[in-house]
Amino acid sequence: MIFDRARETAEVPAAFDQDASSYDRLVGANPGYFDHLRRSAARLGLPGRGAGLRLLDVGCGTGLSTQALLETYPEAEIVAADASVEMLAQARAKAWPSTVCFVHSRAEDLAAAGVDGPFDGILAAYLLRNLPDVTAGVAGLRGLLAPGAPLAVHEYSVADSTYAKAVWTAVCWAIVIPLGRRVTGDASLYRYLWRSVLAFDGLTRLTGRMTRAGLEHVHVEPMDGWQRGIVHTIVGHRRRRTS
Repeated sequence: MIFDRARETAEVPAAFDQDASSYDRLVGANPGYFDHLRRSAARLGLPGRGAGLRLLDVGCGTGLSTQALLETYPEAEIVAADASVEMLAQARAKAWPSTVCFVHSRAEDLAAAGVDGPFDGILAAYLLRNLPDVTAGVAGLRGLLAPGAPLAVHEYSVADSTYAKAVWTAVCWAIVIPLGRRVTGDASLYRYLWRSVLAFDGLTRLTGRMTRAGLEHVHVEPMDGWQRGIVHTIVGHRRRRTS
């Protein structure tokens, strides 16, 4: 299977625009979806309720990952960004406190959109796989972190496991792709989901990218249910300045 990363990821925001209105309903059919996002938010390991902290949710989509951050750190300031106009419209239509703001931007264009660090923590859920340059994307996120601050990558990764690849393919073709077609009338986004996960980094390669980008204490934490071995939280911290 050939996956043209530059071409296919360039089309992702438009694909999400098309399916934005049904997105929450579809992911709601996935057991554990929101609980897993909350788990990744908690794995940032930030103190207390987040008072005085500034957090970034990049690739926020319809705001489900933003909600996970808010529930975990209710006193933090949260900036949430996404490249899809329609996904952001779904997010903004929900009720939010004044401490949450949304920004329309690709992850690689955050500075141009006025999103500047330092952040005390970043959650990137289902983002890196959709970037045209994963290495540059990780480096960009690291640059937005305060020294010592964590990045939690919540992502599919099956490349290192034949079993995980088989389970992923079976679930996609038996459930995800047919359900996407039934709900939206077009399964293109969900076929892309299947392909993009198979083409994405294994955990060894991804943790290596994060370490080379200047993150330390990089480690992987699992999910449960059918997504064990398929969805993971990969956490790393920006290196502290040395004197």
